[in-house]
Amino acid sequence: MQAETEVRYCFRGDWYDPNAALIREYYLIFFPKDSTAEMYDIKNKRTFLKRSKVDSLSLEDLHLGALINIYSRELKIVDYGDSFTASQLGPTKERTYAMIKPDAFSKLGILQLLVYGLYNSKRGEIVDIIVADGFKICNLKSIQLSRKEAAEFYSEHEGKHFFNTLLDFMTSGPVLGMELMRSNAIKRWRELLGPTNSSKARQEAPNSIRARYGTDGTQNACHGSDSTDSAAREIEFIFPTNGGRRRNTAKFTECTLAIVKPRAVAEKLTGKILRSISDQGFEISSLYMCTLERANAEELLQIYKGVVAEYTEMVSEFSSGPCIAIEIRGNNAPQNFREFCGPADPEIARQLRPNSLRARFGKDKIRNAVHCSDLPDDGLLEVEYFFKILDN
Repeated sequence: MQAETEVRYCFRGDWYDPNAALIREYYLIFFPKDSTAEMYDIKNKRTFLKRSKVDSLSLEDLHLGALINIYSRELKIVDYGDSFTASQLGPTKERTYAMIKPDAFSKLGILQLLVYGLYNSKRGEIVDIIVADGFKICNLKSIQLSRKEAAEFYSEHEGKHFFNTLLDFMTSGPVLGMELMRSNAIKRWRELLGPTNSSKARQEAPNSIRARYGTDGTQNACHGSDSTDSAAREIEFIFPTNGGRRRNTAKFTECTLAIVKPRAVAEKLTGKILRSISDQGFEISSLYMCTLERANAEELLQIYKGVVAEYTEMVSEFSSGPCIAIEIRGNNAPQNFREFCGPADPEIARQLRPNSLRARFGKDKIRNAVHCSDLPDDGLLEVEYFFKILDN
């Protein structure tokens, strides 16, 4: 009896080689049955990585635009590698762009949107609607648009009578940009939004987002891409891959750095952690999703090198997948937030500070859910490293 063919998926990925200052192209073949992968060097026509186990990688992580880490090499998925993969995954991994506008952002607040929206039993918050409907949030960032950026983003409306009013509104405060993914993402997100005019939405789709959170045709809570081409353009505009960046909302005063580590992000603990931070009285003033290269993780953790036995494992955890970088603000933020995080070892934290973040969400010294600045003088420095250097 002939053995059943093993299912495998092929993607084309780009890796920027900093030593040669060029982009190297690979085929990444992933075998979901046992979470193994192999890589093929397209230019040199040879196997680069033999089939190997990659525990941190799953099929859910593989989609167009994804940044993944294969043995400390950050690979950007830019295309499907064969027709089978495109036909099987393309329809189920459609992407769209979603933006929470200044009116909903200020009305609900970043913490309600991200925390209570994801995890509180209270229904109705916008991100709750997104997650509950089966969307995956692939990228996320709080940003402040300049007038020039807003004009470019809404260029199709230039010359219309409401254009200047729209620009005034879109630059009046922060927005939350998100790259969403699911089957029929574009159509489904627009269905959740409802009609553009909030008054019409209240009449025709009273449970829609714009009906519940919008005011009129401009201040209508959220934006959603209207086509595949628009989604690709808008995602690239907000989350550019050409080296540009949109201005984040970091304030760089009375602050310290928090990072929700990759394992905690993968286990969908982000919202619970953010809610705990909020309940403790800290302000979350800026955040974005990022994937650290190993060199960046080593630089961030260099003070532990030669001091902590788990240093190498810590670096590997930090560079194993997406994390959430957060600017935390409050009185004496570095010291007070560090105390709230608790001891690095969750077992010790559970004995000494059972209500700390690491006691509640950590598993071991490597997978202890959150990173925080350890020294008072490092709070601002680490915030600047993430929100001024890495984010640029």
